[in-house]
Amino acid sequence: MLWYHLIQPAYLLGVYALFALEGLLFATVVGVISFLFLECINYIEHYGLRRFKTASGRYEVVQPHHSWNSNFNIGRITLYELTRHSDHHYRSTKKYQVLDSHEKSPTLPLGYPASILLSLAPPLWFWLMNPRIPQDMKQRLAHD
Repeated sequence: MLWYHLIQPAYLLGVYALFALEGLLFATVVGVISFLFLECINYIEHYGLRRFKTASGRYEVVQPHHSWNSNFNIGRITLYELTRHSDHHYRSTKKYQVLDSHEKSPTLPLGYPASILLSLAPPLWFWLMNPRIPQDMKQRLAHD
């Protein structure tokens, strides 16, 4: 972990040495936008879906219904099959080019690009997505 804390400042110092203050500011802005984009995608991929504890106290094995799927072609092409996220979790060793769509997976009503934008307006996101959360997850959520 310490190693990764050293790499980041070394990278930023290298950018500063090569490209001056403007390059450092650009690299910092790109880093912040990338981080926000990553977290936004992580949010929409798992919104409202839960893994529950089993009788043994461990969490249930990850299944395709634990993340949202999307089969809109533009998102699939531009995001390199990220939209088939549920298959990646189910079989993490599969290459992204051959990820499948599972019928058991909940499906986003919009593609990933539109879902990312919509998630930035929480009232609209909740209005569209809350009714789509699988009923068994809503019921189990109420009991936990």
